[in-house]
Amino acid sequence: MNNKIKKILNKKNKSKIVCLTAYSKNIAKILDKHCDIILVGDSMANVLYGLKNTHKISLQNIIDHSLSVKKGVKKSLLIVDMPKGSYQNVKLARKNAKLIIKKTGCDGVKLESNRNNYKIIKELVKAKIPVMGHIGYTPQFKINFKIEGDTIKKANKLYKEAFLIQQAGAFSIVLECLAPQASKLITKDLKIPTIGIGSSSYCDGQILVTDDMLGISGFYPKFVKKYANLNNVIEKAVKKYSKDIKLNKFPGKKNFLNGRKFQ
Repeated sequence: MNNKIKKILNKKNKSKIVCLTAYSKNIAKILDKHCDIILVGDSMANVLYGLKNTHKISLQNIIDHSLSVKKGVKKSLLIVDMPKGSYQNVKLARKNAKLIIKKTGCDGVKLESNRNNYKIIKELVKAKIPVMGHIGYTPQFKINFKIEGDTIKKANKLYKEAFLIQQAGAFSIVLECLAPQASKLITKDLKIPTIGIGSSSYCDGQILVTDDMLGISGFYPKFVKKYANLNNVIEKAVKKYSKDIKLNKFPGKKNFLNGRKFQ
């Protein structure tokens, strides 16, 4: 277990864990100053590629973006999503997880739970590959976006799922769209940190898709707080650029690479 993961584990019940997604070096470089964990999420399928879900993003897409992100990360724990279809069985999961680690130099991988892949997590951990779990709304396996664990029966089911993931050796777990009481119960009893997204403030940490938080994705469910509206900022800049070109104000003389006259 590397020191970055130990640091995350030590934050349990002590201080909140800050997480965001990144898909490029430039964004990762900014996030690295303020985050504990940076996730190269398969959410890039929606955010960058305009796909309706995360199902068709490829392993190579994930690796390519992770290589870029890695260049901007110095202190944060870098975790990479394993895309749908890349961990269908133990042999395939081990092969692809090792490839991700080798190619990108990331600190670990994240797997979404389908309530049947605990053995895969266990085998990856046995192979010294750190794993972050993910329960609740799991986009790779569920179609309907809804609150999870909103009854005692459903909450208990999630509770058991979380403990089996912990037992398999995961160092942390994402709780997505869980009812507050379910998040509270799981976070209180689990020894590993919980990272919430749409799962209340009871979790040990929080994660959002950076593009949602910055106001450039067009996807703003109730659990997202927009800390900026970069859509407006970018549009104003592009509009001014367009105007300057049409009025022949750009490029100006100060933008010429060589301002000297021919002799």
